[in-house]
Amino acid sequence: MTTPDGPAMPGAPPAQPGALWVLDLDGVVWLAGTPIGPVGQAIDHLRSRRVDVVFATNNSAPTAAELVARLERAGVPASAGEIVSSAQAVATMLAPGSTVIVAADAGVVEALEATGALVVDDGPADAVVVGWTRRFDFDLVARAAAAIRNGARFLATNMDPTHPTPDGLLPGTGALVAAVATAASATPEVAGKPNPPMVSLLEKRLAGRAPGSPVVVVGDQMATDGALAAALGVPFALVASGVGGGHVAPGVDVPVTWRAADLVSLVAAATVRDAESTEE
Repeated sequence: MTTPDGPAMPGAPPAQPGALWVLDLDGVVWLAGTPIGPVGQAIDHLRSRRVDVVFATNNSAPTAAELVARLERAGVPASAGEIVSSAQAVATMLAPGSTVIVAADAGVVEALEATGALVVDDGPADAVVVGWTRRFDFDLVARAAAAIRNGARFLATNMDPTHPTPDGLLPGTGALVAAVATAASATPEVAGKPNPPMVSLLEKRLAGRAPGSPVVVVGDQMATDGALAAALGVPFALVASGVGGGHVAPGVDVPVTWRAADLVSLVAAATVRDAESTEE
């Protein structure tokens, strides 16, 4: 296969028993819930080879149950325990009992309440959390900015500037965060990929694995997924099915170990790789 940046790197991620693939959702598994090819079959194939799968997403909007249902509709049976989201990551940044103004959807509210935070409509508050939502208007920006100016911590689930869909790109969380940041004259603390709160959640998933068991991060964006792989100290597989189109992002200095058109192609190449390794 040839990518926009030249020939694909040789080989493919290991798909052997005990391996772990950390998969992005938007741009890798689906576009706005529409599966990218027969991803269900590809992930079933990984699991049939006893490869573990974790879904790591910066989309903070859905609840855990909603993400599980979306995966099911995409042909990918999954449990809530296989999902790590930026909503969960931002919740780890707050102590139980913290009061929070939420400029985000139900996924953030669920994660905050699960850790004992208290969601409030207006300030004063201990924190303001901004995540992806269509319910973003002038009044919400005004309340969030006022609370931040009065001392609330400014937390963002992620800084992705766009959100991929089958019909093109929509504004992402980063666009919404920018509005609040401008109004409050403040800089947010960021939870999602590739920042420490998300890295910490994934490191806990990696803890206890057999020494030497291979791990790979698969994503469509260098600045988030690639940087996450670098932070975890594991190889990165870049797919061309999402926002980045498979291009190596200028100014993002993270290594790309493998490239593929999409997850289905990557799994197929991994199967061939391991078959050839077995024959040798």
